[in-house]
Amino acid sequence: MTATPPPGWAVIIPVKPTSVGKSRLEMPTVDRVTLARAIALDTIAAASASAAVAQVYVVTDDAALIALAFDIPGLRFVPEDEGGGRLRGIDAAVAAGAEAAGEGMPRAVLLGDLPALRPGDLAAALTAAAAHERAVVADAEGTGTTLVTAAGGVSLRTAFGAASYARHLALGCVGLELEGASTVRHDVDTAEQLALAGGLGLGPRTSALLARDGSPAQINR
Repeated sequence: MTATPPPGWAVIIPVKPTSVGKSRLEMPTVDRVTLARAIALDTIAAASASAAVAQVYVVTDDAALIALAFDIPGLRFVPEDEGGGRLRGIDAAVAAGAEAAGEGMPRAVLLGDLPALRPGDLAAALTAAAAHERAVVADAEGTGTTLVTAAGGVSLRTAFGAASYARHLALGCVGLELEGASTVRHDVDTAEQLALAGGLGLGPRTSALLARDGSPAQINR
């Protein structure tokens, strides 16, 4: 008798309105809002292309981002909580996505600022997370969080913000030991972090935007 494969993952990607997001990402020749959208779209596209992912929930109120994502398959858009999502930050947006996803399948919260994300790296992280009820991945600095997961039937708990990795461990998440070169770990808030992500290979939208605006050449996936 052939074993039934495990269910695919629901991935929740919260994306701030680009008019207020990425305030520290200043590039002399690139519009910050346009760059933030390109980064988010490359992250969303990579997640959608991952073999481990069954459904991507994008939580955002950015209408332009939604329009630009027309060519990315397998997306469901969820509006932010109008009762205070922006006031309570990313955790409220995650809660809106989690409500839409339900608890019947394993869920993962993935930050929307991983422009170098490779679908295979995400699949590897989710495969490792499947061994635990709750798991967390630290960012490249080791203090923040890029991925939080919960098994099917287990409530999803998040505590994003400064030094969030330690708070997620305190919530019962198991820290996953991914290698430093894993693109799941390389979120981008500053020009320096974008340069580091560029060394891993940026997604096509971010790469094309930087090349068009005269920034140093980036490596496409």
